[in-house]
Amino acid sequence: MNRTEIYLDHAATTPVDPRVLEVMVPYFTRSYGNPSSIYALGREARAALDQARARIARILNCQAREIVFTSGGTESDNLALKGVAFWHLLNGRGRHIVTTAFEHHAVLHSAEYLERFGFEVTYVRPDPDGIVHPEAIEEALRPDTILVSVMYANNEIGTVQPIREIARLCRKRGVTFHTDAVQAAGTLPLDVEKLGVDLLSVSAHKFYGPKGVGFLYVRSGTPILWQQHGGAQESNRRAGTENVPGIVGMAYALELAYEELEERNARIQALRDRLIDDILSRIPDARLNGHRERRLPNNVNVTFEGVDGETLLLNLDLHGIAASSGSACTTGSTEPSHVLLAIGRTPEQARSSVRLTLGKDNTPEEIERTLDVLQETVARLRSLARARAR
Repeated sequence: MNRTEIYLDHAATTPVDPRVLEVMVPYFTRSYGNPSSIYALGREARAALDQARARIARILNCQAREIVFTSGGTESDNLALKGVAFWHLLNGRGRHIVTTAFEHHAVLHSAEYLERFGFEVTYVRPDPDGIVHPEAIEEALRPDTILVSVMYANNEIGTVQPIREIARLCRKRGVTFHTDAVQAAGTLPLDVEKLGVDLLSVSAHKFYGPKGVGFLYVRSGTPILWQQHGGAQESNRRAGTENVPGIVGMAYALELAYEELEERNARIQALRDRLIDDILSRIPDARLNGHRERRLPNNVNVTFEGVDGETLLLNLDLHGIAASSGSACTTGSTEPSHVLLAIGRTPEQARSSVRLTLGKDNTPEEIERTLDVLQETVARLRSLARARAR
């Protein structure tokens, strides 16, 4: 098996920062108690849990009790949508939900599931640049709307949404607002008071923390019916023994991300801009997907006309370069990206697209190497396609 030498799929996952791993290890070995136990080992684990919750709350500018630990972004999204929806179902309130056509499938499939229970869902389309306009959300609102869910930053094309403006109009109308901030966390501000959100989903493995752990911010007073039953963990909001090592690692990874935010973003964005500029100038018929400026500092999503995206990715892999065609959660699907279709790309264009997402450890030399391989490979694949067409 060939070895990955250049990793450009940080939107799928990131390596655990060695500093994060170091703070996690004691909770696998010495301080391994169950945080619900009353003896010393349990109290030690409980203290670590409480400290992690408080540290995360400081970053979000919220109360510690508004943080609910989960297994990651998917669970957080499911809990946000189903929790709010079923609370309203139980209390005889409205049944209309507004979301967008290019959300992560954790939101889209949750919305589709809720439709089976009689909820109506309006799927607002982004514009061709991948931006969801507040006016489009406002137009979709109805007197019986109970929830709006719009992602903070798109996981495939990296476009950043006007969350504050959408939150403001939702609050004015008395509608609960959720944002999937999985791709935004560690890169964009998470101050929930400034954002104005009621619910916010985060997953640790997107910012150099461990996999299998995340959290849902739930503003006090938000109507929600808790979905996971069993023990009394998380103040009776989410049953199941807490993942103490993962939670400790997540809190520290988030702290590091915001301590180093400006330096990381500036460095990564410079590499991103070079990658975009050189792809568009060196490779004919290449088209950037998503708004040029209003995007995450690490995201490059490009359509290479006349090239099969999966074939291109396999060729990159042979050169030791790891990239993707979109969300890692849809790998293996034969369907074109729903995100690219939502912004108006054809199925053929969607299948000709690749996503390159940078991280804090990528170098200018790696970007130059990637550009050389892309230029040579795209030209070769197009030549082969022309030969087959004769």
